[in-house]
Amino acid sequence: MLTRLAVLLGLVGLGVLAPSQAQARPDGLAATGLHIADGRLVEANGNDFVMRGVNHAHTWYPGQLRSLADIKALGANTVRVVLADGHRWSANSASDVANVIAQCKADRLICVLEVHDTTGYGEESAAGTLDQAADYWIGLKDVLAGQENHVVINIGNEPWGNTNPEGWTAPTIAAVKKLRAAGFQHTIMVDAPNWGQDWQGVMRANARSVYAADTTGNLIFSIHMYSVFDTAAEITDYLNAFVTARLPLLIGEFGGPADQWGDPDEDTMMAAAQQLKLGWLAWSWSGNTDPVLDLATAFDPTRLSSWGRRVFDGVNGIAQTAKEATVYGGGTPADSQAPTTPGTPTASAVTATSATLTWTAATDNVGVSGYDVVRISGGTESVVAASTTNGATVTGLSAGTAYTFAVYARDAAGNRSARSGTVAVTTSTAPATPCSVRYRVVGEWPGGFQGEIVLGNPGTAAINGWRLAFAFADGQTVTNMWGGTATQSGGAVTVAPASYTTTVPVGGSVTVGFIGAKGGTNTAPTAFTLDGTACTTT
Repeated sequence: MLTRLAVLLGLVGLGVLAPSQAQARPDGLAATGLHIADGRLVEANGNDFVMRGVNHAHTWYPGQLRSLADIKALGANTVRVVLADGHRWSANSASDVANVIAQCKADRLICVLEVHDTTGYGEESAAGTLDQAADYWIGLKDVLAGQENHVVINIGNEPWGNTNPEGWTAPTIAAVKKLRAAGFQHTIMVDAPNWGQDWQGVMRANARSVYAADTTGNLIFSIHMYSVFDTAAEITDYLNAFVTARLPLLIGEFGGPADQWGDPDEDTMMAAAQQLKLGWLAWSWSGNTDPVLDLATAFDPTRLSSWGRRVFDGVNGIAQTAKEATVYGGGTPADSQAPTTPGTPTASAVTATSATLTWTAATDNVGVSGYDVVRISGGTESVVAASTTNGATVTGLSAGTAYTFAVYARDAAGNRSARSGTVAVTTSTAPATPCSVRYRVVGEWPGGFQGEIVLGNPGTAAINGWRLAFAFADGQTVTNMWGGTATQSGGAVTVAPASYTTTVPVGGSVTVGFIGAKGGTNTAPTAFTLDGTACTTT
């Protein structure tokens, strides 16, 4: 989970992993379920398995287990489930964990289970230790035994802060050994220090010794990538170091939206992971304190945020790259039949920066897993959107510009159809208003409420720095705000951006949330101005 860095010095002093020979399993140990072979995560049958999924905060939202089915329906093959061992949050019981595993299996998802109480140990006073987390897993052994095909054990989330991160290595080795001594054969996942981001390179420098301590060889490293990883060079250097050394790695959490510490380069993370065939798990499905990281608004799969649309339907996203585990019947190598050709797309809802395309669905002997929308320019084509349904919205277009699009269908085995017919689309000219605003009340209680303002940019140039003004009609007052700073005089409110919301990209948006005080009536504002110019409301 994205956590405030007490010190942000950049990726400095990172050790270099020496190349090694292929990582062999110790003699006499047969593969049990998901395991590591030659530095890669594979299934019991030896099939390469690349995680493409999201994180879900089950321990804080136990009533939202239905989300696993929603996550699967959007194309994911893995979900990382937040649990608690009782040190900081109420422990998830054995029966609850068994239910989570059963739901993962029913929804055909590989289940990564993690203890969150260890987050930021050494710097977060409430955090628990990896040894305590290991004891929790041992207490669940009866529930976990026999689930090696379906479950990966992530010992503890972000188990060290920024203070003396070199202290991470010995407890990590000890926890791994403790679980192996207890008889666990599952693939074990270990998170990096520095709140998961390893910006001081401790995990990178000590990965070889940690891996060697696992008697089964079934251990995978997890790097969390947020604002520390804001350049392509930092991302590719870190990922390639593990791949070159044949040490297993995935991006166990990552974010895309900018924050007050920087702007993560999620495009490079996803592209590099696809090129290197490394797994990734986006943070997070819903329910974040800072809602900018919610993939789905209020746990509703029909209300994906811009971050959610990027993860699920964007280039190198889940719809385009995820393959179901073969233990559930997905990715069967024997399937060589491509889907039929999708129908020629038609365009609707064409704006200055976007267009919605729909087409007749393709069919397949096993099943169509998704569609790729491509832009055709001369003799070249490039993927501009992906979808699990027979429709997609292409964004980031230029106003008053002609485009040509077509669609491919694909199945779980990676077979691709012939290209559909093409559709020509010309975007509209730039709108008269430079902004759009969506205002909603997230929740209310006696005397107070939580509000949300989404500021969109339908124009043809990025908005850099802004002042948004509106007025409350019923005496409401803003008491706390994130994503911006509010000043208020009577009912009139002016919002200035935070450092991470100051730029609104073309076709994009930023979100400002706030807590307000109210009386008996809470009428929503009806007019908004950006730097004095009226915005449209949606």
